[in-house]
Amino acid sequence: MARSPAPADPSGTPSADAALGAGNWHAQEMLLMREVMKHIGKSLAPDVVLHEMLHLCSELLGLNRGRIVLADNLEALMDLPPGSSLKVASASIRYAYGLTRDERERGHFRRGEGITGRVLATGQLILVQDIDREPTFLCRTVQRDDLPPGPVSFIAMPVRVGLSTVGVLACHRIRHRFRSLADDLTILGILATLIGQLLELRFTVEQRTRTLEAHNMALTQALEASPARYGIVGTSPVLLRSIAELEQVAATKASVLLLGESGTGKEMFARALHLASPRRDHPFIKVNCAAIPETLFESELFGYEKGAFTGAVGARAGLFEQAHGGTIFLDEIGELPLSMQTKLLRTLQEGTIVRLGGKREVHIDARLVAATNRDLAHEVTLGAFREDLFYRLNVIPIRLPALRERSADVHELAIHFLNRFNQANQRNVNLSARALQRLEAHPWPGNIRELANLIERMVLLGDKSVLDVGDIERFLPRTSAPDTPRPRWLADERPMRAPAMEMSAVRPYLPAGSHALADLTEALRQHGGNRSRAAQALGLTLRQFNYRMLKLGGAPRDAVP
Repeated sequence: MARSPAPADPSGTPSADAALGAGNWHAQEMLLMREVMKHIGKSLAPDVVLHEMLHLCSELLGLNRGRIVLADNLEALMDLPPGSSLKVASASIRYAYGLTRDERERGHFRRGEGITGRVLATGQLILVQDIDREPTFLCRTVQRDDLPPGPVSFIAMPVRVGLSTVGVLACHRIRHRFRSLADDLTILGILATLIGQLLELRFTVEQRTRTLEAHNMALTQALEASPARYGIVGTSPVLLRSIAELEQVAATKASVLLLGESGTGKEMFARALHLASPRRDHPFIKVNCAAIPETLFESELFGYEKGAFTGAVGARAGLFEQAHGGTIFLDEIGELPLSMQTKLLRTLQEGTIVRLGGKREVHIDARLVAATNRDLAHEVTLGAFREDLFYRLNVIPIRLPALRERSADVHELAIHFLNRFNQANQRNVNLSARALQRLEAHPWPGNIRELANLIERMVLLGDKSVLDVGDIERFLPRTSAPDTPRPRWLADERPMRAPAMEMSAVRPYLPAGSHALADLTEALRQHGGNRSRAAQALGLTLRQFNYRMLKLGGAPRDAVP
């Protein structure tokens, strides 16, 4: 540490006492730094370290009435994005030594107010040689009468955290003493830097602690939810948030609408909701609305009486009656015909059903859980879904995350499916670490269902006990070209089928707007108005084809193009 010359006596010759005291001051500085670092080694709590720092500055170096002024909105630093700075509007004394309680309470400064406020505003050191000759010195904290007579200096050092000036380290200094001012400025500058680093470390620890606490709480909730019982595998925050929402509403009777892409595990979540509810000991009835022919919807859901139609030789309870006291899960509810939507709405409102061919109302107590991969709000605007039924179903919407949003769970899911299919098929196929990393990088448009099917193919067709990256590439589906909105077989005006070798064994996952009206109409023309063949050529089901035609304003179902 550089030393300044010892102050001279009035005769101009350096004082002997001053020359002898220089080494003593150096020893005092070393003692101060050693004691401060010792306290930091014991605890990172700023209350202990900073108070002791001010105490040692006063007792060892004579820098009296030290105070550390910090921004009133200091905690906002934890929420700032990287590279940004904190705007300080006001600050108050947080730590002090040699000040009374009243003096500390008076130590509140607005930005730019007095010496302390100017340091906060400019981020620069300010040294007042004589507070009696400085008009901007407020004497707010310590009254002038409480200070020693004679010239008194005031030193205010900025405290920085990153790019932000968040506080001030300040103290009074008696000018007539044998110690260099430069030495005081140097040691105070070191201490101000140390204070900023301690605050930054404290914020980092607190921020990471908050993150870990939130993650641990989510993990605890997931463990309490018994994932083994539910069968839900994964610990990513987005998945745990969906599970937490599910458990919050499990004990209620409100309808729940599960939203998410196809293959995200909506049926498993519906069963988990049933198991977490007081209805767990009663039936859980699942219904795939996309698999029931339109003419059979009413008899399947509501049952029928004897003689209601040809072949009805006896009465039969519908699925709603079978779910009495329990839960009924309507999957793909967006496929429900409009005529059935009206009857379902009445059932939800009245809590009763009427069997097909019957007149007597039957009371039912079944909790409804619906699921869809469609945007029902958009379907309402198109007239394909009843608005009143949508609001009735959308009481508790729970969004299930896509697998690409929870890539951290791919490793655990892959191991889970490997164990299941190895055990089911008496195989012993495993994946290397690089292969698992490759699976995590895959976009998974088919979500968990696609991952499960892929793992099953690997187990059945893998020719090694441990598959590496090169071994699994042939199992991964090829991604289609991004700029192929029109099927290739439609590019030729001659009617022809797509080559058999280009047909995928698994129907791809297509969004509702995957085909333009021109493609649908051209496919219909190519196949002489046969909608089933046109739908098959486009890789769609007949229901999907008809829905897209209706959505895009195409010809009605009974029109011949």
